[in-house]
Amino acid sequence: MRKSKPASDEKRLTNVELELMSILWALGEANVTQVIAALPAGRVLAYTSVSTILRILEGKGFVAARREGRGHLYKPQVTRSEYEARAVKDVVNRVFQGVPVAMVRQLLDNVHMSDDDVREQRKLVSSIKDRK
Repeated sequence: MRKSKPASDEKRLTNVELELMSILWALGEANVTQVIAALPAGRVLAYTSVSTILRILEGKGFVAARREGRGHLYKPQVTRSEYEARAVKDVVNRVFQGVPVAMVRQLLDNVHMSDDDVREQRKLVSSIKDRK
């Protein structure tokens, strides 16, 4: 197993890295063959491509690998929630110049939300007010 950087040093995953991380988050731990089997119908990635991407994720500190038989099992070292929080902070800082309300405004103006979504947002805002 090679040395990996802490995942906190990496801000964003590429689209395919995120796709494979989503599979690992769902499975908990998997080998290359299991990751390939969990890809959506019609999504074809070669064994070597998946293996390479998982090794890249290991190098970035997002997954840990342990030897099992002739292959490796890969396990997330960062939770989905931790990555989501990091990604949101990155977008707020890079795209919205560190102004979270600008991102929220764009979200409200440009993303369709159901009545349930709006009610949930009101609850979230109320809970923030209650904490202060």
